[in-house]
Amino acid sequence: MLAKRILSSIILISVISMVIFFDWLCSLVIILFIIAGLHEYFLMLEKKDIHNYKYFGIVMGIIIPASIMLKFEPTKSWELLFIVIALFSLILMQFKRRENSGVIVDISTTIFGILYVSWFFSFLIKIRYLEGGLGFLTALLLITKLGDIGAYLVGSRWGKKLLLPHISPKKTVEGSLGGLVFSVLGGLACKPFLPFGYGQLLFISVGLGVLGQLGDLSESLLKRDCQVKDSGSIFPGMGGVLDEIDSLLFTAPVFYFILARL
Repeated sequence: MLAKRILSSIILISVISMVIFFDWLCSLVIILFIIAGLHEYFLMLEKKDIHNYKYFGIVMGIIIPASIMLKFEPTKSWELLFIVIALFSLILMQFKRRENSGVIVDISTTIFGILYVSWFFSFLIKIRYLEGGLGFLTALLLITKLGDIGAYLVGSRWGKKLLLPHISPKKTVEGSLGGLVFSVLGGLACKPFLPFGYGQLLFISVGLGVLGQLGDLSESLLKRDCQVKDSGSIFPGMGGVLDEIDSLLFTAPVFYFILARL
């Protein structure tokens, strides 16, 4: 399992290292991750016998990041416009149903998937398109994913006190603290291309580290509800796409709003 995890990590790091220097190519890869993540999300719902509009959700999930990539901004709040259109369309689709039972659940879970996977992960594209976006995106990935790595390494070696066993039975307090330390180290390593002082950087790194762990726990909560161990199996030893991007779903929007205020 460890060997598979290491191999998957090497492949992921290699792909990211090749595409991150080209904003358009980076955006295309992010969109592919969104498609795969949404597919896994809707499959988990199906295992829970929740009817959903998978293909509609995936199409809408593509439109949001694609519009960012192509800089298509017809209105000031264009993302909200797409989400409103999606909700309106889902409501209209209910008119042809023969059974009214489950309407709220079906609409809610579909919209949640679009927001949770597509919109949140699309902030990576927004960050990459900022002036200095290459450095910003690199910093976000290092701070967030080093936190994941640190939590795994420290937790598997020294973890004893369980963090939230009813959500994730293997996560420990020691692992969580180790993850925060690694996030801070990642932030300090990125100091040359971040416009923050050491005090600000420490605060931001800890904050993103906490958010990353909350994102991980949130996805674990979804998996527990759907009674699945991993969201998928595309990455041997690591799970699915959602298992890999869950921490970034929470850190990317917050980091973007921090940078947007500079």
